[in-house]
Amino acid sequence: MKKIEIDYQGQKLSLETGRIAKQANGAVLVTYGETVVLVTAVSSKDPSTGDFFPLTCVYQVKTYSQGKILGGFVKRERMPSEMETLISRMIDRPIRPLFAEGFSNETQVIATVMSYDPNANPAIAAMLGASAALAISDIPFATPVAAINVGKINGQLVVNPSPEQLKESDLDLLLVGKQDAIVMVESGAKQLSEAEMLEALDFGQQAIQPLIEMQKQLVAELGKAKMEFEAAKIPEHLVAKIAAAADQPLKEALSITTKIERYAAFDVAKKKLKAELVTEGGEITSAMVSEVFSHHKSAIMREQILKEGKRVDGRGTQDIRPITCELGILPKAHGSALFTRGETQAIVVTTLGTKDDEQMVEDPTGLYFKNFYLHYNFPPYSVGEVKRLGAPGRREIGHGNLAERGLRPLLPIKEAFPYTVRVVSEITESNGSSSMATVCGGSLSLMDAGVPMVTPVAGVAMGMISEGSNYSILTDILGDEDHIGDMDFKVVGTENGITALQMDIKIDGLSLEMLKAALEQAKAGRLHILGEMAKAITEGREKVNENAPRFIQCKIPQAKIRELIGPGGKVIKALQAETGAKIDIDDSGMVNIASNNQESAEKALALIRELTLEVEIGATYEGEVKKIVDFGAFVEILPNTQGLVHVSEISDERVERVEDVLSEGQVVMVKAIGRDKRGKLKLSMKAVGKDDEVTEEAE
Repeated sequence: MKKIEIDYQGQKLSLETGRIAKQANGAVLVTYGETVVLVTAVSSKDPSTGDFFPLTCVYQVKTYSQGKILGGFVKRERMPSEMETLISRMIDRPIRPLFAEGFSNETQVIATVMSYDPNANPAIAAMLGASAALAISDIPFATPVAAINVGKINGQLVVNPSPEQLKESDLDLLLVGKQDAIVMVESGAKQLSEAEMLEALDFGQQAIQPLIEMQKQLVAELGKAKMEFEAAKIPEHLVAKIAAAADQPLKEALSITTKIERYAAFDVAKKKLKAELVTEGGEITSAMVSEVFSHHKSAIMREQILKEGKRVDGRGTQDIRPITCELGILPKAHGSALFTRGETQAIVVTTLGTKDDEQMVEDPTGLYFKNFYLHYNFPPYSVGEVKRLGAPGRREIGHGNLAERGLRPLLPIKEAFPYTVRVVSEITESNGSSSMATVCGGSLSLMDAGVPMVTPVAGVAMGMISEGSNYSILTDILGDEDHIGDMDFKVVGTENGITALQMDIKIDGLSLEMLKAALEQAKAGRLHILGEMAKAITEGREKVNENAPRFIQCKIPQAKIRELIGPGGKVIKALQAETGAKIDIDDSGMVNIASNNQESAEKALALIRELTLEVEIGATYEGEVKKIVDFGAFVEILPNTQGLVHVSEISDERVERVEDVLSEGQVVMVKAIGRDKRGKLKLSMKAVGKDDEVTEEAE
């Protein structure tokens, strides 16, 4: 057993191995504050077929980690939550390109959160544990990485801010890096400049160095010898032969600028090659032709970009595909937009709802409600494929989360716009950057629905092709460029700054110089896209769509909340049934009235005001005698509000019997003259003057 412990940013952080899960290839118990995460790494004994490395990363939070039992009938943890899915992706993305080239054994990394301390981020601990478990194992992974969360509070950068601190932060940046480079970035921000973002990236890169050193020490003392493996390689002379035969057909196909025609030409060229080169009992197989064809296609595309600045669709490195924006394409939707950029297209729809439509989220930090959420759908027809339609996968959840983070900072505060907002992006065509099309279409759709956004927002996906010290940054990448490139760098923002950032890499890492160049080029692209979007709309429409609910807000005294709700909700339910409006009230007395038409909302408001009016001492009211007693009469001047007219306050003349002057059901004029020691309302008929104005009940 070995345990390494350091003090990291004021909390104890330790890596322990050799005591738990000893049958895994590598296992590390990470303790950070009171967070404890067990991370294991296991590889199969035999290589897999295919050209995609079969790596699975799983992040799971057990309810016992928070001292809780799962609610509902099912007490066992089952489907992963959205948060668990996002962190599983976060672990996968930075470590995938760091395995030895050619290694294809199925590998599984499982991070199990066994003790959850919200002030010691379990995701950070899980990323550290995944890297450490792989580094000390015999799995061919030799470059340790670590993650850090960076916030910016009152202008100061903060390492691993607490959940409370993040509420006040202008930045929520997750950075994964190795000793000399950044390998992954995931960030939300409140319109920070490129310079501020670069400063935060540099700050985070420096802050992870102690975490890298911990792993190095653990590997030096307990690291296993890496397993030997033989990568499946096609003999060089056969590679050369297939590549030579494929060269001209590939160049001809790559001269076609449209995706469908280009892919059709690829298929024809590949079939022809197989017919020419594959013979029964020969050295060259069909699988060899497919593999070399794919690799040579990538090599030609990369060479054309690096040497000629020429992209497969004919654009220059900084050119953005043609953009069209259409609004209001769905007549019944509250807001809709069709955003098309080249061969990528999204129909994005905004729906406005009430408080009842908020999304309830229960995660280890507790139960909370979201009044803005975005769902991203990627149907197979968008890329001309036939696939089974199932539940949203990691792609849908990840892309949707990125777009949601990018749009959220530009939405109005709830007090100014009390709607629940749902945005749905249907990707109808895809050839790269569909998540960024979702951002652009989402911004247009929100404004079309009448949401008063702070300012429009757009997104652009950047790529990079590198060869040694030579590299080229690409703006608005295609699907092919994403596939062959070394970086996928998505930037969301406004004219004023960045609101979301996501970076995936396929090489060892990126320097700050490369990141700076990419951010500057992304800004130019973002501003161009915002200019194209401005041709359609620049701000939220003056009024929400006629199909959307109408909201009216009013404030009632807290003492009246119980009266408005009534016993068992009787009063408020009756109001909703009578008016057809939805009525919500919070503990402060703020009442939200929502209805599909203005008339019913205003009717509900009038009734609420009538029910919750407070008596003004000195004011005159018209009321109905409800009950006569020996010492006076009880008169109702407002709904559910009665006061006593004492026998001495009925008339200037002496009244012997109340029944001689008043009768039940009689309407009389009274003045509110005060309250007795018990707070009961006192009324007077004789105090009513000729010039007194009657206080209307509905006011």
